[in-house]
Amino acid sequence: MSEIPTPEKPARKRPRHLMDPDNPVREVKSAASGSMHLEPVQKWVLSILAAVTIAHLAAGLVIAAVYVDESRTDAQIGLNILAGAFGVIAVVVFRTIHQFKPLSAWLLLGLIPTIVGLYLTFR
Repeated sequence: MSEIPTPEKPARKRPRHLMDPDNPVREVKSAASGSMHLEPVQKWVLSILAAVTIAHLAAGLVIAAVYVDESRTDAQIGLNILAGAFGVIAVVVFRTIHQFKPLSAWLLLGLIPTIVGLYLTFR
């Protein structure tokens, strides 16, 4: 139990990691004292998850365009254009989640799947 202080034996201070049976409530630091709040972390996780998921869809369309029969040039071009459209959508979703203006020069990044897809399809 607790030690009773006596003149011969001074009371020992309890280490901070141990609970005091006389005062069981432990002081909890607030969440605001951390380096990041919860909301920015949620935004980053959601935006990266959404952008990567949509980018995988665009990459799948490019792969489909590469494996389409060479006599179907219209299908190859169409799939690559769709891949670029989904790339642009991925950039817009990312920017919208972070509450930036969706229209900017960053949308040009969304055209990368079309450029890479056309190169891989017709090389």
